[in-house]
Amino acid sequence: MNKFEQILLKNWGFSSFRPLQEDIIKSVSDNSEDTLALLPTGGGKSIIFQVAALSKEGLCIVITPLIALMKDQVKNLKTKQIKAEAIYSGMTKHEIDIVLNNCVYGAYKFLYLSPERLTTDIFLARISKMNINLIAVDEAHCISQWGYDFRPAYLEIANIRNYIPDVPVLALTATATKDVIKDIQEKLLFHKENIFKKSFERKNLVYLVRNVEDKFKHLLRISQKINGCGIVYVRNRKKTKEIAQFLQNNKISADYYHAGLEHNLKDFKQNQWTQGRTRIIVATNAFGMGIDKPDVRFVVHIDLPDSLEAYYQEAGRAGRDEKKAFAILLYNKTDNLNIEKRIRNAFPEKELIKRVYIALGNYYQLPVGAGKGNIFNFKITDFATKFNLPILQTYSSLKLLEQEKYIELTEDFFSLSKVIFITSQQDLYKFQVANKKIDSFIKIILRTYAGIFSTYVNIDEEYLAKILKTKVDIIYDYLQKLAQANIIKYIPQRKFPFIVYTEERLEEKNIRLSYENYELRKKNYLNRINAIIEYASTKNKCRSQILLNYFDQKNVDKCMQCDVCREKKEQNLSKDEFDSIFNDIKSKLLKKTWIINDLISECNFKEEKILIVLRWLTENNKLTYIDEIRIKWNTQN
Repeated sequence: MNKFEQILLKNWGFSSFRPLQEDIIKSVSDNSEDTLALLPTGGGKSIIFQVAALSKEGLCIVITPLIALMKDQVKNLKTKQIKAEAIYSGMTKHEIDIVLNNCVYGAYKFLYLSPERLTTDIFLARISKMNINLIAVDEAHCISQWGYDFRPAYLEIANIRNYIPDVPVLALTATATKDVIKDIQEKLLFHKENIFKKSFERKNLVYLVRNVEDKFKHLLRISQKINGCGIVYVRNRKKTKEIAQFLQNNKISADYYHAGLEHNLKDFKQNQWTQGRTRIIVATNAFGMGIDKPDVRFVVHIDLPDSLEAYYQEAGRAGRDEKKAFAILLYNKTDNLNIEKRIRNAFPEKELIKRVYIALGNYYQLPVGAGKGNIFNFKITDFATKFNLPILQTYSSLKLLEQEKYIELTEDFFSLSKVIFITSQQDLYKFQVANKKIDSFIKIILRTYAGIFSTYVNIDEEYLAKILKTKVDIIYDYLQKLAQANIIKYIPQRKFPFIVYTEERLEEKNIRLSYENYELRKKNYLNRINAIIEYASTKNKCRSQILLNYFDQKNVDKCMQCDVCREKKEQNLSKDEFDSIFNDIKSKLLKKTWIINDLISECNFKEEKILIVLRWLTENNKLTYIDEIRIKWNTQN
């Protein structure tokens, strides 16, 4: 058993790696090579950089855009007695200082960062003092403007390589097209091209599209027909509750989940579903990232996702145990009618975006030239109502302003209360002697929370109140008094979205919306929307082939189990027959142009079967019609 397998067994209990995992680990660990790893959702990406980092001395910096996932991975590492910490928007300067100092002194093995934190002076002043062994870039597609979730802050990652030029970069993503793959390596300054790519094909996953008017009724049929647990994705929070209630009314165990729920309630709902107490979770796309439940038997999309990348990632949460599972998209003509509205909401007029920016400054009463680095609580409904702004377009405007680096918008942020002792143990003893009333409380904190003199620790005021058999208000009072006496620094629990001004407030004339962040992103958005519409509306091309072709996997076999392939089977057209007719037609059309009826007469197959193949060739742009009766092979496709 080699060193990587020993680490895997000790910390995760697995005796062997999944395909490609160990090859990628060796690439960055043994060979110190920049590496791009493309693994499908559930392919075990986090284990790769964690094992690689644990095999060497030093600290691994992990860059990820998702605060919830970041905090979840830190928590999981700590349960394995692996020292890890995270820095993200909303932390105080003192909190960040403590974490970075501990990194310099080698107290942590993993430091998780949001990309926005990379360019801060406080981080850049420390990075060259750290013993860093690896930079892991999760969700690496975010660095590319061709990707479906571009984040400008990812472009700053390359800059930190100047401070640590010999440290390899491991970029990881589940979804990337050919252009994105190239872009990732260029933007991260790879020394040479180095890609490990697992096939995106999921042979156990059956892709189905159902064109139905009553989606609720069809969802009920799916829930009754397919055994096991499932996820139902919708686009808005109101619908999550509505559909969950509908399923409950029909005696189906179901619950709902979205980003607006209280932190504890989200945890409760997620755990109930993960542990099998709730069968179906109805959710927005806030649910699922970082959840590795292997036995999901179906994922249903009630609404069209924004892209095939998003669809592949969400649908891919089904069947991770490699047993048969279903990815089902419910679709009808109403979806097409909603697309125009969705585009307007995603890319408001530039004048509205500027109006939102001006209103935001007025909301916080910020003068022009002020506000840089300031953090403000933010309630979008209150803001939009006060300035008479359309809420969905307001949200998109804020995200576009974030792309331009004027602000950061962090949604539904939750942080437990935190404490650190800032006095010496000798001075603390003197304080305890002089303040007998609070002495027992201090002793409880010191016994309950380890490392509280060197780093901030999360505390639970209600738990402390139970230990001391007192009211939680008294615990809050004790903590405030200790903070006022400069014995501790105390950061109370927070649960709110917030706005960070990354630049001082500008005059309206100085607000710029770049071509890259507006026109180009809108064009890319439209291309992705058209791709998902094509996937949903086609009736003649294998669903799996469409997805695989989108991710540049060519010459793949039909899955023979999606709804399109099944329909061909039902039409008594086997794969062999289809391929034979396809090859016969192609060979004839490559030689010359044909009149359709003459071509049918020349092919030695039944006319109805030839027509099925011709219809498929037409819809997949393999044929060019010269006029109403003459066709030739499209050599451009």
